[in-house]
Amino acid sequence: MISFPNCKINLGLRILGKRPDGYHNLETVFYPLPVRDVLEIVKNSTNELSVTGIPVAGPPEKNLCIKAWDLLSQDFPDLSPVTTCLHKNIPMGAGLGGGSADGAFMLQLLNDKFHLQLSKEQLLAYALQLGSDCPFFICNKPSLATGRGEKLQPIELDLSNYSFLLVHPGIHVNTAWAFSQISPSGDTDSLSSVIQLPVEQWKDKLINDFEAPVISHHPALQEIKDQLYTYGAIYASMSGSGSCFYGIFANNQLPLINWPAGYREFKLP
Repeated sequence: MISFPNCKINLGLRILGKRPDGYHNLETVFYPLPVRDVLEIVKNSTNELSVTGIPVAGPPEKNLCIKAWDLLSQDFPDLSPVTTCLHKNIPMGAGLGGGSADGAFMLQLLNDKFHLQLSKEQLLAYALQLGSDCPFFICNKPSLATGRGEKLQPIELDLSNYSFLLVHPGIHVNTAWAFSQISPSGDTDSLSSVIQLPVEQWKDKLINDFEAPVISHHPALQEIKDQLYTYGAIYASMSGSGSCFYGIFANNQLPLINWPAGYREFKLP
């Protein structure tokens, strides 16, 4: 059984304050985009993980796909082991949620293949145990996210009449480090109101609090944002804690930009 975990971008991201449990309260809009990994599971006598595409560091037991199987096996002790084949295409440490998507899609694959009959609410609860971004990929629709990112409110937001250009410079940004660099956001308009404005009005209102500190540490990232605007982006921003930037352009009006060697771009007309 095979599926295609997709990425997300953040449309604005405000850090509101640190919580007693060590996490941060935040406000953001998650928006799914069709940059995808490939995930396949095959019933086996032992658990195995095969990764192709972008190399994934760390032992298999740290991979969210394997953690998803481990999590379900606690409540379903007869759950069959599987060979998991993961082809990584979504850049990691980029703010695109690729690892979270893989974990969430793995839960759904296991649920479907082995007829576990888990409800959406149950899948959301399991996904949250994997990570704060994982529940979004169970819903996988434009959502206003609050709390630590797990409180999701679907919103009416259709950007299908625009084209997207995603640019990843090959820089891996550690999320924990990024959180350590920022202070809680000051008083600004709520994202729920800003996101309803025309895209043409987002530039100075829809802010990602991670941008300033991450760019300060990686100055080359500012050039990506500047280039996107120079070449006609209606709105450009960093996604999540970085380092991927995206530009929103008029439909089928994506520019040809010569990026430095090692950069990857994804054109989504």
